[in-house]
Amino acid sequence: MTERLAGQTVVLIGGSAGIGLETARRARAEGAEVILAGRDPHRLKLAAADVDARRTAAFDAADPEQLAEFFAELPEPVDHVFCTAGGNYYARLADLDFEKAQQQVDDHLWLPLHLARAAIGRVRPPGSLVYMGGIGDQHPFLGGVLPGSLTAALPVMVKNLALELAPIRVNLVAAGFVDTDLSARLLGDQIENRRAELRATLPIGRVVGPQDVADMALHAMTNTALTGSTFVIDGGQRLI
Repeated sequence: MTERLAGQTVVLIGGSAGIGLETARRARAEGAEVILAGRDPHRLKLAAADVDARRTAAFDAADPEQLAEFFAELPEPVDHVFCTAGGNYYARLADLDFEKAQQQVDDHLWLPLHLARAAIGRVRPPGSLVYMGGIGDQHPFLGGVLPGSLTAALPVMVKNLALELAPIRVNLVAAGFVDTDLSARLLGDQIENRRAELRATLPIGRVVGPQDVADMALHAMTNTALTGSTFVIDGGQRLI
């Protein structure tokens, strides 16, 4: 079977754990060299050993100067960049901490734009940028005023970036709940209840895992007819 990424290099921003690391594993299995970037040097070291990464870089991707420096220092152009960096912040309007809210705007609005600019001349056409988004815009909920708005903005941004950056391709993977270590840490002793609820209610009858999202990200990288598109992977969560 042909390795779809043979001879190519994939950069994983947020690649030290979860979806980013699983995508690095899948990319390696498809013949790619991988470069991992993240905030935590220790986790990066462990992840690099896991996937035999070509190199790693520890920095804050939301800092535009650090992001630009990372791309400028790459010894040669790369083929694909997948960005899963950034967290989530849920709060009702009355409780909104605007400092935390600003960090969310930096992560989910400014970071994608700075990344797109930094990638010009550093990503080989018909390579791609693949962003990670969500489905928080599908159903309004208390505490979702900020994340829902940012989630809704990203598909529009991706469509426009696909025109601006052509022939580099730009796509978005929009996921619902994904069963990662981070999800388990955030939910604590409620994680098993959440898994059981999703298994009982999702049309697919199981919980979406990081390997599902990684497969979609690789599809966006390897199908050179895809650009400006949003690929929803939620097991049908938005339907219920």
